[in-house]
Amino acid sequence: MNTVSVCTGNTWRRGVHHTSCRAMSQFSVEDEAEVQSLLRQLLRSVKERISGAPSVECAEEILLHLEETDKNFHNYEFVKYLRHYVESTLGAVIEEETESCATGDGHAIGSAQDTLVHVVTRRTRESAQYKQMMQALKQTMMVIVESLLNKFEEDQLKKEEMNQKSPHEQFSSHYTDNCSDSDSSFNQSYAFIRQEQLQVISEKLDPSRPKEVRWEALQLLCCAPPSDVLSCENWSGLHRNLSAALSDPDPDLSDKVLRFFAKTFSSSPLNVTREMYTSLVKSLESDFLHHKLGFPADSSGLDVNRPYIARLLKQMRLMNDFQKEVTTFWIRHPEKYMEEIIESTLGLLSVRPEHGSVKSLEPVHLLSLLDIQATWFKKWMHGYYSRTVVLRLLERKYKSMIVAAVQQCIYYYESCDPGREDTLEITQAMEHQQIGPAQRNCYSAKELEYTHFVHSVCLLGRLLMYTNGRKLFPIKVRKRRDPVTLTNLVVILISIMYQRPNTSYAVSAHTDSLSPAVLVMEVLRQLCERTGCAVECIYQVPVVEALLVPILALLRGKPVKLKCPESGLTHIADTLARIATTECGLALFLYERKLISAEGEGMTAAHIIVRFAQALLAKELPACAELEDSAAVKGAFIFVCRQMYNTGAGLQVLGPYGLHECIAQAWRKTSSLSERVPTPVPGAPVPVSPQELPSTVIWEEVLLDNLLNFAATPKGLLLLQQTGAIQECVTYMFSRFTQKLQVSSCEKFGYGVMVTQVAATAPGIMALRSSGFIQAMVVELWSVLECGREDVRVVHPKSTPMDPVDKSCVKSFLTLVNLLSSAHAVWELLCHQVLPNKSEYSLREMPTSVIDVMDRLVVINSDAKIHSLFNYEQSHTFGLRLLSVMCCSLDSLLLLESQYKLSDILLQSQEDNAIESSSGDRGFIIDGLSVERHHLLVRMSVTGGPSERSLPPRSLQKGDDPYPWPMFSTYPLPSCYVLDAAKTHHTKQDSELCAFLTSSKDVERDKTWMDSCRRHYFNVMTSKSSILTGNVLADLMEAVVQSLSLSPSACFFPPVDYKAAEHYVETRGLTSVEQLGVKVSLRYGLFLKLLKEDSEQDLCNLLRHTQEFLSQQRLKLQSDLRYLQRGYPGHDWFASTVFLLLCGDADRSLSLLLRFSRLLTSAFLWQPRIYASVHLPLEIAQSGVPPLYSCTAHYVEMLLKAEVPLVSSAFRMSGFTPSQMCMQWLGQCFWNYLDWSEICHYVATCIIMGPDYQVYMCVSVLKHLQRDILQHAQTQDLQVFLKEEPIRGYRVSDYLDYMEALEHSYRAMVLTDMESISPKRNT
Repeated sequence: MNTVSVCTGNTWRRGVHHTSCRAMSQFSVEDEAEVQSLLRQLLRSVKERISGAPSVECAEEILLHLEETDKNFHNYEFVKYLRHYVESTLGAVIEEETESCATGDGHAIGSAQDTLVHVVTRRTRESAQYKQMMQALKQTMMVIVESLLNKFEEDQLKKEEMNQKSPHEQFSSHYTDNCSDSDSSFNQSYAFIRQEQLQVISEKLDPSRPKEVRWEALQLLCCAPPSDVLSCENWSGLHRNLSAALSDPDPDLSDKVLRFFAKTFSSSPLNVTREMYTSLVKSLESDFLHHKLGFPADSSGLDVNRPYIARLLKQMRLMNDFQKEVTTFWIRHPEKYMEEIIESTLGLLSVRPEHGSVKSLEPVHLLSLLDIQATWFKKWMHGYYSRTVVLRLLERKYKSMIVAAVQQCIYYYESCDPGREDTLEITQAMEHQQIGPAQRNCYSAKELEYTHFVHSVCLLGRLLMYTNGRKLFPIKVRKRRDPVTLTNLVVILISIMYQRPNTSYAVSAHTDSLSPAVLVMEVLRQLCERTGCAVECIYQVPVVEALLVPILALLRGKPVKLKCPESGLTHIADTLARIATTECGLALFLYERKLISAEGEGMTAAHIIVRFAQALLAKELPACAELEDSAAVKGAFIFVCRQMYNTGAGLQVLGPYGLHECIAQAWRKTSSLSERVPTPVPGAPVPVSPQELPSTVIWEEVLLDNLLNFAATPKGLLLLQQTGAIQECVTYMFSRFTQKLQVSSCEKFGYGVMVTQVAATAPGIMALRSSGFIQAMVVELWSVLECGREDVRVVHPKSTPMDPVDKSCVKSFLTLVNLLSSAHAVWELLCHQVLPNKSEYSLREMPTSVIDVMDRLVVINSDAKIHSLFNYEQSHTFGLRLLSVMCCSLDSLLLLESQYKLSDILLQSQEDNAIESSSGDRGFIIDGLSVERHHLLVRMSVTGGPSERSLPPRSLQKGDDPYPWPMFSTYPLPSCYVLDAAKTHHTKQDSELCAFLTSSKDVERDKTWMDSCRRHYFNVMTSKSSILTGNVLADLMEAVVQSLSLSPSACFFPPVDYKAAEHYVETRGLTSVEQLGVKVSLRYGLFLKLLKEDSEQDLCNLLRHTQEFLSQQRLKLQSDLRYLQRGYPGHDWFASTVFLLLCGDADRSLSLLLRFSRLLTSAFLWQPRIYASVHLPLEIAQSGVPPLYSCTAHYVEMLLKAEVPLVSSAFRMSGFTPSQMCMQWLGQCFWNYLDWSEICHYVATCIIMGPDYQVYMCVSVLKHLQRDILQHAQTQDLQVFLKEEPIRGYRVSDYLDYMEALEHSYRAMVLTDMESISPKRNT
């Protein structure tokens, strides 16, 4: 008889060189016997693998790939023997070849170890010893395999003789599963059976035959390959008889058939198993339809030991096991096979046997016992390949299966049977359900109903995740007039969650996973995680209303219908938080007013939730007093609010409730309690996990965490600062940041954005410094830049960095850029700070502060600093790049230049790099540092927009002259870096605008005139904006400011009668920062041909007057912030802009500024105007957070998220914030970022159109830069790009229509909030 064992010999004949490899000497007789024994042992070890092969080819593949699939391959004695023999035979050859290659005998090999191995292997295989070994090994193995084959044939003959002599002995052993009695090591599999034998077996399986005959036939059938069985010419008859045996009341026969099916499933391809599977399913279907079992009564229950039920359960178990495994391989077969399997299964589960008025036992009830969480359905729905077929069949033929699942959920919800309190006991029994004597024998009707409910919830939850699954709804069910929609189903599930049984039973955590509340929460969680599912199923008013039912009841003082209020409300809060995380869900909470509040009027969900959170914190819920001390419930609902107030839109709605003060008050109270926690003493156990910490400490951290998230927006950061807890919150953030913990379960990013937001303000950067955050960042930078990783063994030397900032330092570089982007941060960290400038630096001395970084990496003005650096060029380049980014802020540049004389140091370094040729020509050594210094000097010395200055590149060019840009070491710098200024053109339209202004001189300039002026301005800007420059624009601005300052309704600040003696003002000194600012402004004005050489004194006088005027309206504050200690620390860029706009006329400029100071616009365009002003509330004035940040920048971020979401997301992914960039642009009036004409248009637009246009312009600029922002977000240099590059191609006139559209949508909100900065407004 031909067997799989024969293929084993063929395999060794064809592929012996794959397993062993080489031998040189001949094998002795003893060696052959030992190898034969070891080979026999190997084949015994792989018996199960070979016996499970469906064909000869599969058996060969198993043996050929044994090393890849068997983890014990190298532990087999046969393999060890061959390895030892090869080593002893070829060891000397390998050593000679290795030594030859290592000494380099003329053969070129690579430096890598792999190349050496390849060369030695090739030479060894080409050697004579290897060829002799292979020949001897092949001959020996052929002899051994032939001997084994002969032994196998002898064993087969003996077996047939024994079967003929004692046929009844085979029947006596029918309780064994072995298919052969031979002890041959090759008898590892079934025999290939002939068609005649299959015909005989089929006849013997006829139900009319005696039991012994049918058993004998089944025994023989189990020894045959399933593929041969299916190819039987009388398969239909055999199939019919197998089905009959499967349903036979004799457990021996049915179990034997079931074993045959199981063997087929485990060892046959899908084209075979799908026939067997459909046969099994149809047999089950026939059983349920024929017997029509009644659903067990409460008194009797379902006895799984009843022979008939036990047989059904075993068959269902086999079916379910196959269902869960088939998904791993059916994609490799035709779709029709998979479709047959799916359709037969759905058909079985759709069976509803009619049993008169009595409820029937259905297949789904038994399947639920075996697979309570519908794992089979989840696997089938996971892949698109099978999911498409399942959903198509459900829609066309088997929708009744979904109807039954929905009906079961409704039944469970509507049933008020108190027996449902026993469901926790049911879940414990179902968790590890098995069939056997050691398990439970009987299941009550309630338990069957509950398992069916759990199965239905899991099935429906998976179904709703997919679009075509949701299309099956609405569904018509019994006893309901209207169909059940998606929303109805979700509401029913939520109601079931409210009826969660009391968890007072001592059950394990895994048992609780089958409770109704946990099951429903898992479904809701899955739906919330998918946008499409959430929009159709969750983001619906009835669903939100259902979630808010208990909250509304408690707010009204009514008791809630919850079995466990604490657990139920926690689940509700978790779902609400997941809804609030998304844009659509947040909009539903904030703006949908169809909900009913506690007072009866329509309110949004956000208002209801925040009121409930406040009531919890204030302990004002008399209807449920036990919740007042539940930190879990309070924390959960604060977390829901947090998902709203960490966005601009959410904070806009929740801001009036003062939730930050409520949380801060609760934190202060909890903090005072946590201070009473006893100090650990030696020997006392130390808490090592959150579970072991005192509850007060955990609750304190929860409150700090929620307070910290106010810092996600500029306005929220102001609110956080006002609570007085910003230091503690930042310290808490630093502790989580160092542990690399996630912000929350709903956040996809870390604390990078929040750190940048906090660093934009003076109190924020001080809190970061006090927490140790800045020190940790500086130490990490130094470790990467100078020290390297000491814990890694250096095998290869570190490669020379090719980029100016090495990849290993990019993260630290961007972190420092984020920290130092704001001028407020630079003022706090560096103002009045002296460089150490030591005469000697220890190599072990590490910087710990920003001033140390400036001293060691940026201002390198001594040999001691150079010698203290291991990587001088790389480290200094890093420092110069950082300085370049910092100097993009003009206020930061003036501070650094005034304190450290950066220009002189850079010029001296360039001078040290100068060389003179033999001909006397002077040149410079071109290297990385000289190019960086040159670029930085030009950037610091030249002021202008994209078409007004030219910055030299930082890279070399190809060709004879790699760097054609002229370097310098003294001022003035070469003229090639200053481009020609654009000239002002006067046209007819110019005269027409002049005529409009002239004609209105004698007319009362009321609101009508102002509206007409805005229309003229808008028309001119959108048609020919290039002519709106020079005197016309200056006259227009003067007229508008005069008109507004004379209108009581337009004036925001009260009038101030300013009279200062000229001689007194002239004695008022300017700080070094202001003096440098005057020089920068003068150079820019001379370049634009707007000023004269003698205009410097006029500008100084103007600044003195404005300082005197503003100082009369400032509060005297006592603050630890350097920003608030000695007057406004920066330069007055707006006053300089007005001075240039009015061509250096100081009197005219002062007059305009004095009138302008009464307007609301002055608070946002003119930064020194509102600095520590008496017109601000005291808490805002002393906060150190300017309105430009807390208002303008806040709304820029808010509008950007709504109008240009891609840009908003790019900022978030980069760890940078739009607010920081806008603060820099607006603080220096777009100097160095826009051309002069666009700067004038920016100022004029904000004055004429309104202060809210400042917000709209920033949004339009970011919209204009969208393509560049997205590109640089990908290259991870967005911060550097936005700060160093001018805004190219932007024109205010091109976006004025866009700004007007934003005005229509947002003015009511933005302008109202701008006006709220001062409650002392004079009306």
